[in-house]
Amino acid sequence: MKRDHSVIIHIFLFLVVAAVLIWSVIRPEGYLIWLAEVFPALILVITVIATYKKFRLTTVSYIIIAILSILMFIGGHYTYSKVPLFNWIKDHFDLNRNHYDRFAHFLKGLSVIVIREILLRLTSLNKGPWLVGITLSISLAIGALYEIIEWLSFKVTKGKKLTEDFLGAQGDIWDAQWDMLLLLIGSMLTLLIFSKLHNRHLSKLKSKRG
Repeated sequence: MKRDHSVIIHIFLFLVVAAVLIWSVIRPEGYLIWLAEVFPALILVITVIATYKKFRLTTVSYIIIAILSILMFIGGHYTYSKVPLFNWIKDHFDLNRNHYDRFAHFLKGLSVIVIREILLRLTSLNKGPWLVGITLSISLAIGALYEIIEWLSFKVTKGKKLTEDFLGAQGDIWDAQWDMLLLLIGSMLTLLIFSKLHNRHLSKLKSKRG
């Protein structure tokens, strides 16, 4: 019987994500802000584990999910505006803010591959302009929903420090617009660069399933 090496990769990814999660919960900036920041990643990881046998994704999708989860765990530990490496970059290049949140929103564009896979496997959509348009729209819709949640939390708590840390706006009134723009750019570049690789992974998965 031929061994499925992809399972070994998936287990490795899970162990890495679990290790970063454990690290992130050890003396974070604050436990409430940690929970607010990592909650989406926790739901995502739990969903992936629960559906692994019934609806296994491609390895490239699992790699992306691992990357995005780790990004959120790091942001939850330090808060997005206080990640040390980006504080160093801020000081070294005399920038006006910590850009970890910008970097994270750009990389969240990688999620379009996971969205693309779900659409191709669970709907009648085929590869082409409609798939690209709908995939980008869903990515932006998810990003917009998160920005609305941040705005509502700010309104409900009347701008308390916990919510300010959660927003990570750092005084920029256009923070939400920048986040959405970078998500769009990241999503478009991801589709442009990784769609062919994703197609190969989808073909391999299909051949394994018979």
